[in-house]
Amino acid sequence: MSKHFFDYDNGDFAHPISHNMAIDYDGDFLMRIGDHMAMDMDSGELHMISGWTSDEDDD
Repeated sequence: MSKHFFDYDNGDFAHPISHNMAIDYDGDFLMRIGDHMAMDMDSGELHMISGWTSDEDDD
């Protein structure tokens, strides 16, 4: 898991807390959709992100 990634849609950084969930610095939860896309769990909006690679990608 990467240490953190940038959310281009809200201009905030987020930190992965599991394989498919992250939390940003405002306390919002994001669910991983792909390496460069996440869904805001409060609004359901899709967000473009700098990169969130999975552990399987590192093998």
